[in-house]
Amino acid sequence: MTLSIAGRCPETGMLGGAVTSSSICVASRCLFTRAGVGAALTQNVTDPSLGDKMLNLLESVSDANSALSQVVSEANHIQWRQLVLLDSTGSSALHTGEKVLGQHATVQGNQCAAAANLLANQSVPSAMVEAFEKSSGHLAHRLITALEAGINAGGEEGAVFSAGVEVVHKVSWPIVDLRVDWDDEPISRLHKIWNEYQPQLEAYLTRALNPDDAPSYGVPGDM
Repeated sequence: MTLSIAGRCPETGMLGGAVTSSSICVASRCLFTRAGVGAALTQNVTDPSLGDKMLNLLESVSDANSALSQVVSEANHIQWRQLVLLDSTGSSALHTGEKVLGQHATVQGNQCAAAANLLANQSVPSAMVEAFEKSSGHLAHRLITALEAGINAGGEEGAVFSAGVEVVHKVSWPIVDLRVDWDDEPISRLHKIWNEYQPQLEAYLTRALNPDDAPSYGVPGDM
């Protein structure tokens, strides 16, 4: 039901992830990030609580393999879960339970890791990792590009209808958190939303951190 990737930008230290699925509202249930800590994905028959559990452990042990191993050893129904955890250095750890649905695969790459289930073919995560590694630009763009490559490589057995991308950096909230929750072409729509948001990203950070230096809001009633 899900294709996903977690990635790190080595130039900036930004961390993030992107996900798409045939299910509605996939990013709200499957994608979790924390600035300076990592990015986590919990999917297949999804338990959203595992996202924060992975990041909480990662924050305390600072090692993706150790954190994920503890979650796997303690979580209920772990045989149904597919998990990805990427730490602040770009190292990753993966878990696929024996009851994960359909064709499935996971791939670790340079500063990234991808996972997928109910696939049309098992090459999909490899295509996502390759696209991420070859891409350039903002981390959000690279993550969405990886999703597009996964779909172009065959994607899910069925159509996808929701997608999301999230990026964290320095501040406690995501600097990018964009979602498409029911659309016939969610990844294309997500890329268009990102292209609209990218030029405004720094202005929104300035408004939060130093509003005296913020540009005009440009909305009705703004004097």
